[in-house]
Amino acid sequence: MTIGTVVETDSPTKCTLHYKRLYSPIELSALSETFATLKSSSILGGNPARTDAGRFSYWAAEPREVFEFQAGQKNPFEKLHRALNKYKLENPAMNRGAERLAPRFIQKLPEGIFCGGWIGYFSYELGRYIERLPRTTTDDLKMPLIRLCFYDRVIAYDHIKGDLWLIALELPGDSESPGEKIAALEKLLAESRKTALSSPAPCDIENIDFAQVRCNMNKNYYLRMIEKIKRYIYDGDVYQINFSQRFECDYTAKPIDLFHWQNHYNPSGYAAYIDAGRFHIVSASPEMFITINNGMIQTKPIKGTRRRIISASQGDRQARNINEANYTELLNSEKEQAELNMIVDLERNDVARICEPGTRKLFQSRTIETYPTVFHAVAMVGGQLRKDITFCDVLKAMFPGGSITGAPKIRSMEIIDETEPTVRAVYTGSIGYISLDGNVSLNIAIRTIIIKNQKAYAQTGGGIVADSDPEAEWQETITKARALIAGINSV
Repeated sequence: MTIGTVVETDSPTKCTLHYKRLYSPIELSALSETFATLKSSSILGGNPARTDAGRFSYWAAEPREVFEFQAGQKNPFEKLHRALNKYKLENPAMNRGAERLAPRFIQKLPEGIFCGGWIGYFSYELGRYIERLPRTTTDDLKMPLIRLCFYDRVIAYDHIKGDLWLIALELPGDSESPGEKIAALEKLLAESRKTALSSPAPCDIENIDFAQVRCNMNKNYYLRMIEKIKRYIYDGDVYQINFSQRFECDYTAKPIDLFHWQNHYNPSGYAAYIDAGRFHIVSASPEMFITINNGMIQTKPIKGTRRRIISASQGDRQARNINEANYTELLNSEKEQAELNMIVDLERNDVARICEPGTRKLFQSRTIETYPTVFHAVAMVGGQLRKDITFCDVLKAMFPGGSITGAPKIRSMEIIDETEPTVRAVYTGSIGYISLDGNVSLNIAIRTIIIKNQKAYAQTGGGIVADSDPEAEWQETITKARALIAGINSV
């Protein structure tokens, strides 16, 4: 694998940044509903959990162009590099025209905000173009391995300050002026304020009838594969494997309704909605794959999960006691601590390949975080990227995330291909943005639903180690799937 090699491209199109700041309140779900009526819309966040996962939520639609890479094509990273370098931001720091104002009136975009560029996803199977892997799984969904939309206008919401930012890029030959683009965004805001949405229908997440849900494997198959994986571990092939199963339900409602449901009952910091026309993606992911801000890269793997009961009663002592016991068990679990330590070491090695020597460090040691339906154990590592590193170099060094493969990564991916019957597609790939200023935010696409041909597909898994209890691992996949299936059944 070559790191740091840049493919020559034609001269990039220069983009000038324009923006407007508003202080008016907004109903996030209404804005999502409005954008969902537009072509090729993308939404990142859109719920209060975004506050601690990137601060800003984003709404974009009607892209200027779409980049797709299909399975069977060649040279994805060369093609991706050319696409990402087609546009160049001319003035990332200041709105054009602001230099004419007195200094106290100059408003700069907040640091780390997406200022226009690419939003989309990378499929897990893109890893086949990074490492040589077998091809034994069935590709029944036929989704692109990469799908990115270039947006020259976007609405951003600051969850900390409550501000709205209307962002537009000016490109040569535009049919609309920057002012017209921003006015069009203001019109969408006005339309959303006329939209009245009722709260999504509740569902008993704790009592999902999985007998009514189709799966790409039965329980006996799942348990046999766990034993097979454990034999690989005993033989010294791997230390850990992330093994998953896929659930399938009929789905005839609007995809945005499922996004509303998840944001209401299962809000997640790295939630996403992607309208690809032929299919839709609704993600309720709590996991960050990579964030790049001013050349600093961070990754935050999740490894370790316990069930958290949502009680309708504040005084439900039984639910509180169960949650406290599950939290404490995860906190003190030696098995879960070892799992996370292995993945942190894997990610430290991945990061070291692309970062300046001496800058790699542990930003957050093992921490138990609380989410609506689960407790997760997380940690965060990162470092300062080398000057010669491109985004494609980052992907080749780190994709897919180690928390959803296992360790060592390559052998783990070979065993995943051997034991899972169908391709993962966007599940355990990544969804997010690549901003024109070089900043990046991508999730690990867990808790993610694919909607295609009136079917909804939800996949969940867990890390298998030498002392894993097969029945407990089965139950963990069910725990993770409950909120996803509940939403599918409720809309």
